[in-house]
Amino acid sequence: MNNTYYGYQSRPNAALPGRMPMPYQVSCVDPYVVQTLMSIVGSNAVIKTSDCSIYGRINDVKPDHVVVQAHGDETFFIRIQEIVYIMPDLD
Repeated sequence: MNNTYYGYQSRPNAALPGRMPMPYQVSCVDPYVVQTLMSIVGSNAVIKTSDCSIYGRINDVKPDHVVVQAHGDETFFIRIQEIVYIMPDLD
């Protein structure tokens, strides 16, 4: 069903006769966690994930992951969706 007034389909991914529905990507972004991590870039922190805790320096933050350098040369790329809590090292 086209809505010509607005110039777009109300259901763009609905199956139309003779046309396959197009896949589209959906990603979840947790803006408050990303903002908190961006405020402590360059600092040490404990990041608790659903699997383990990682202590290290926050090197970089992206909308979907954070880069943590632990114990000198070990680098971890942690998905934001896996983070349970963040505890900054205030010392």
